[in-house]
Amino acid sequence: MTRNIILRDHVRAGILDVAATVLAERGTSVSMTDIAQAAGVARATLYRYFPNRDALLYALYEAALSDLTRRLNDARLDSVPIEEAVARMTRATIAATGRYRALGLFEKAPREARRMERQLAAPLRAVFERGAASGAFRRDMPVHTLAELYFSLLEGVVSRVIRHRLSVEEASAYATTLFLSGALAAPPAPPPTATSTATSAGSTTASSTAVPGAVPGAVPSAGSPSSG
Repeated sequence: MTRNIILRDHVRAGILDVAATVLAERGTSVSMTDIAQAAGVARATLYRYFPNRDALLYALYEAALSDLTRRLNDARLDSVPIEEAVARMTRATIAATGRYRALGLFEKAPREARRMERQLAAPLRAVFERGAASGAFRRDMPVHTLAELYFSLLEGVVSRVIRHRLSVEEASAYATTLFLSGALAAPPAPPPTATSTATSAGSTTASSTAVPGAVPGAVPSAGSPSSG
């Protein structure tokens, strides 16, 4: 009995793996027959595991969210500086969602999948809130705006990963650099050095002893008061 369950789970996982690839490559035009053929199983076998298209999509949502949840947990976002947290969060999200990008093409997701997405958003939102609270992120932009811009950026980058124009590593590096270059707060101005202070003081002294109306560096004429 246990062996049959293991075999069944293996077949189911294999079908989902193929379905994710086919949907990512071809989009919503893919039929259940196309998926069965790509997976190398009969249509009857496919329908035995997934009674309809909605059931298959729901299973793919679960797989995608489980994969991303695992990656984010492994990333330990709350234990590293904010810049590193953004880098890890970006790579985990691109690696997971790139695999299941086709799911975003469907307007109506199962209600349960939407609920899981909201739960998954918690660790991501925590990164933005920590960045704002610590002063690492700029203060003139609300946290929710930063988050929206971040995920809009990721959406565009992931589409290039799907089309094999960027690798996951390249896309992650580009997205992280672009986001942080606009999101991080400007560093404070450096304190004045001893040299700059002395130079400033010297300039002030020279200005205070200058002859009123004289042109700096000009040689006094013979008839000027200083020549007598």
